Amino acid sequence: MIDSVREFLDTYLTNPYLRALVILIGSVIAAKLADILISGTLKLLASRTDTDLDDKVIQRLHGPIFKTVFLAGAYLAVSTLDPGDRLRYWLGGLLGTFLLVLWARALYDVSTLFLRKASGSDRVDWMDAQSEPLFENLSFILLWAISLYVLLVVWDLDAKPWLASAGVAGIAIGFAAKDTLANLIGGFFVLIDKPYKIGDYVNLDSGERGRVTNIGLRSTRLLTRDDIEVTIPNAVVGNAKIVNETGGPYAKQRVTLRVGVAYGSDVDAVRRVLLESAEVSSMVVARPEPRVRFTAFGESSLDFRLLCWIDDPAHRGMALDELHTEVYRRFGSEGIAIPFPQRDVHLRSGDAAG
Repeated sequence: MIDSVREFLDTYLTNPYLRALVILIGSVIAAKLADILISGTLKLLASRTDTDLDDKVIQRLHGPIFKTVFLAGAYLAVSTLDPGDRLRYWLGGLLGTFLLVLWARALYDVSTLFLRKASGSDRVDWMDAQSEPLFENLSFILLWAISLYVLLVVWDLDAKPWLASAGVAGIAIGFAAKDTLANLIGGFFVLIDKPYKIGDYVNLDSGERGRVTNIGLRSTRLLTRDDIEVTIPNAVVGNAKIVNETGGPYAKQRVTLRVGVAYGSDVDAVRRVLLESAEVSSMVVARPEPRVRFTAFGESSLDFRLLCWIDDPAHRGMALDELHTEVYRRFGSEGIAIPFPQRDVHLRSGDAAG
């Protein structure tokens, strides 16, 4: 088609500068028509959907479509002036580079729109607001890696030596930064598998316990009950046994108070006192209801357990403190004794010969 246009202009317009001007004006008109045609068609299709995502995509593609058609026409206009192979090479390379950056940026914006829409949708269970930045970074790396290869093609450079050099450099970097890569891979699987999320209260088999404050590609940060921030490499987290206290159907956690009373105590009175102690506690929730279990006949006591639930695992220590205080006070007022461990010691005297 370009050759036909050039032949037509060579036939009817002998002045090369006039031909270039006509092509330039025609490129503006063609760019506007292409923009109207493509954008109009897309807007018509977008009007049939309930989401505003397609409207935002059209808005991102509006500028690149117009600029691509116009710059293609401008390059054709310059080519009609016969600038020479060297100048044509540089103009083609610069034009291709500009369009490459323009479309890479537009495609990155479009991919970001789709990823953010997917992270806020209930239909996509493998992505949420926590893992969405990871996919944005991966899409950025992928787009610009492809763009770098296309850039070599635009400038008519042999990509094989560059790819070979990149492969060797990648192997060297992999050996030099294997721990960092292990943490990055671990962070990727943490964000995908989601054993915990920001705000969860977790225990690691290495002994760390705290609330998750940040999940990065390299490490996870926990804030302990001592208000000390612990940074744990994701490679360690990926291989650790994780107990998520906030996981499960709800964030409530059961706390257990173990107490022994003296033999001969009124069992029903012990049950009543334990349940009343839980009911007056400000930390204990009403649902599920507190429970009392008579668990064993101990060596020196009748052993009971008070089972109750709290809203937040971080309140476990305060809840147990409050329960212990209330139970001890009520046992004293009810005359229920908490026995000390007792041992009977028998002394046997040996005979004179012994």
